[in-house]
Formats: sequence, C-alpha cells, structure tokens
Amino acid sequence: MEEMTELQKKWAKEIQEEEKQKKDSIDPNKMDEGVLERIPVPTGWRIVVLPYRPPHTTKGGIVLAKEAVDKQQIATVCGYVVEVGPLAYKDSDKFPNGPWCQKGDWVIFARYAGARINIEGGEIRILNDDEILAQVKDPEDVLHMV
Repeated sequence: MEEMTELQKKWAKEIQEEEKQKKDSIDPNKMDEGVLERIPVPTGWRIVVLPYRPPHTTKGGIVLAKEAVDKQQIATVCGYVVEVGPLAYKDSDKFPNGPWCQKGDWVIFARYAGARINIEGGEIRILNDDEILAQVKDPEDVLHMV
C-alpha cells in the first residue's frame, strides 16, 4: 500500500477531528432513557424541543469552557423535536398542508421563542406549534453563534 503524503495525512487528521466533534455534540437518539422519561409531556398544541448542543471542542482542537458551551446552547435556534402535543397541527384552517414537523425532526425556531425549562444536562424548550420556522436535516448546517 502506498505511503500517505503530508497533505493526505492532514486531511485524514481533519476528518478524525470532525468525527470527534460529532461525538461530543448531543445526539438525541443516544440519550439515556431516564432523561427522556423525565422530560415534560406537552399539552395541547405545544411541542417539546431539545436545543442543539454544540461540540465541546472547536475545529482547531480548542476545548471550550462549560460556560461557553452552555451560552451557545441557550442562543441556539435549532433543536430536536422530542414530543408533540395531542392538539399540535390539528387545526386544518391554520395548517392546511399538514404538520410542519414531527417527533424526531431537527427544526429551527426564533431565538427567544417558547418557554425555557432547565433539566439535568441542559435545557428544553416548549414551543407552540406555529413557532416552528423550518426543518433542517443536520443541525451542523446551521451556524450557532453567540
């Protein structure tokens, strides 16, 4: 097998760093069931969203302080839909094309939208069904700046 050039080694290192960052960021599919069971169940037309938690290290390898990561999470406008209330998107006059999102989607919402509830390991937001602005496939596609 051929020896890697310096440029190929650099690219391989960058790919490894990106993979490490993804592991550091929150993955709702790997959340502890105990945490999920304690998240409030939304009533009416409300939706429970878990804000995106950015990685704890930058692309350059700098480890961010917990306060910086928490500040970024609070300022985020992207989140994972954990639960949808029983009346969400049921108004056919308001939502003629059906629901804007469902459980398991990544969504964008306004910066100050919804009620913020602190839980172990961060916070959740409880939004009204009409406060969802868009869906995204990957939260990494949205810049999270403070």
